[in-house]
Amino acid sequence: MNMKNYIGLGILSILLFSCSSSKKLTTSNQLQEKYWKLIEIRGQKVTSENYLKEPHFILKAKDSRIVGNSGCNSFSGTYELTPETNRIAIYNIAMTRMACIKPTVEEAFIKVLETADNYTVKNDTLQLNKARMAPMAKFVAVYLK
Repeated sequence: MNMKNYIGLGILSILLFSCSSSKKLTTSNQLQEKYWKLIEIRGQKVTSENYLKEPHFILKAKDSRIVGNSGCNSFSGTYELTPETNRIAIYNIAMTRMACIKPTVEEAFIKVLETADNYTVKNDTLQLNKARMAPMAKFVAVYLK
């Protein structure tokens, strides 16, 4: 192999590596630092009748923390993402324990977060899934103005 071939191979390697690295970064960024509002849980639409405070979560990139509200109580925990395979794991969830007068989706929402093992993102819609079953919950990204 001559010097031109080595240089060409080096440049090609750098380009391929940077493309695969940016894909991973982009996939993670699709989920992180966004306000994900719960719109459907176990096939049922979530409306304002189902909560006191809007159920949502945010995946914080720093320290891999999840924060949000389950419909009545605030929660936080940790998460792991594996963007190459769309895997997610959420654990160590801690919550406030306020009494909720109004029926909420709180219990089902937290259960989804604890059991989801993969996700699907299309445009501004996120689905949390378990194995290959139907989506357990759907969320829409909310952008603050």
